[in-house]
Amino acid sequence: MDEIRGRVRNKSLHSKIVAAEEAAAVIRPGMNIGASGFTLAGYPKAVPLALAERIRREKFRINLWTGASVGKELDAALAEVNGIARRMPYQTSDGLRKAINSGKVEYADIHLSHMAQMAAAGFLGGKVDVAIVEACAITEDGHIVPTTSVGNSASYVQDADIVIVEINTTQPVELEGMHDIFLNQPAPNRLPIPIVKANDRIGTAYIPCGLDKITYIVPCNIPDAVRELAAIDENYRAMTAHLIEFLKFEIRAGRLPKNLLPLQSGVGSVANAVVAGLVDSDFEDLTVYTEVIQDGMFDLIDAGKLTFASGTSLTPSPAGIKRFYDNLAAYRQKILFRPQDISNSPEVIRRLGVIAMNTAIEFDIFGHVNSTHIAGSKIMNGIGGSGDFARNAYLTFFFTTSVAKGDKISSIVPMCSHVDHTEHDVDIFVTERGVADVRGLSPKERAKVIIDKCAHPAYQPLLRDYLERAEKSTGYAHTPHMLDEALSWHSRFLKNGRML
Repeated sequence: MDEIRGRVRNKSLHSKIVAAEEAAAVIRPGMNIGASGFTLAGYPKAVPLALAERIRREKFRINLWTGASVGKELDAALAEVNGIARRMPYQTSDGLRKAINSGKVEYADIHLSHMAQMAAAGFLGGKVDVAIVEACAITEDGHIVPTTSVGNSASYVQDADIVIVEINTTQPVELEGMHDIFLNQPAPNRLPIPIVKANDRIGTAYIPCGLDKITYIVPCNIPDAVRELAAIDENYRAMTAHLIEFLKFEIRAGRLPKNLLPLQSGVGSVANAVVAGLVDSDFEDLTVYTEVIQDGMFDLIDAGKLTFASGTSLTPSPAGIKRFYDNLAAYRQKILFRPQDISNSPEVIRRLGVIAMNTAIEFDIFGHVNSTHIAGSKIMNGIGGSGDFARNAYLTFFFTTSVAKGDKISSIVPMCSHVDHTEHDVDIFVTERGVADVRGLSPKERAKVIIDKCAHPAYQPLLRDYLERAEKSTGYAHTPHMLDEALSWHSRFLKNGRML
């Protein structure tokens, strides 16, 4: 308790320090709960676990809003007791995913840059009733110092009637100073976001709150439940090599500076592997303006190639989080965390000329991308921030291996079973096979380049045959499709377990 009191720097707040069960008791059925957390970092743990136990006994449900995905102590614990009625905007929990895909939870998959504004405006079914935010400290004036993410925490705190702060003693107080909290005004009083470089600081080092607004303070000693990243294999190395050669070509053509432009990389093993591969490139003096800081960015910092990384969250592996804490004094000079409506702001992405690199589940021959659904029906995780960056970046890349589950699934198909990013949003496709630069090409031209450069040899003849027959049957229409065959590959997979 002494450590908690030391982190709560105003003694008048010490009377608000309570057990998780007491704080959880304030939550009523049907409330909208706005929780901190973004990709398994900086999410509350003690109060959600206490809430899950209460729901197990009392049988009720709440609506859960976060920044992005959160750990097992929140999503999984509440899903296990059927405690979530509605969830948004992004998740990665196996148990919650099953509940969503079986109709037990209503899930709204929302662009991450939109969430704070939509919640504050009341578009999502009322306002935030309770904000639950993980912190490493509370300042003398009652402001909240976040931990390993910011996400939507600042917005939820402003909107909520009840604010519960979890002080997590596994998170070092030395995180203070790594956050830049900027809260814009709602329209029509919104001002330009004054970021012109990735390392610009424009806000405060804490979430504005105040002594009176904090309802409860809860001790917590549970660390972030970070996950292992997949090993970097030959396919990942091949994609990185293709990316490096493409970027070098753009530099030679005068379309990029030698140190590129600020990089964005989505969450996950593919994105991390591609970034990590840049360590062995000739690029130097790199900057990052992104959502998540992963292990590969630590590699670039340690190699002296990355000068600054702006994001909204850490998303490291277990080894990566230890590395971060062990070298915190050095990394705090190179890394900054912002609210996600700033890290993912279309205004800033366009101004900085970000190079966006994200992962697809599949893409089709005409350049549409599915990044969220399996066979068109079952959600995997969500769109996350990929749409924020894809639509507004200077260059937009999507990566995937050409096949999945051995050769049973082709990641390049005649028509996507679900579309998250249209042909209008994507510039370059990359698989281990090669790079398809589709800038300025018509749909039929794109199809030929994507098939030739990205598709697996086992599927190239089938894709070419489909395109040729579709052209003839539609009289060479602008985007030729045979609607009775366009999704037959997915149907074949559902029936036989393979697309061939």
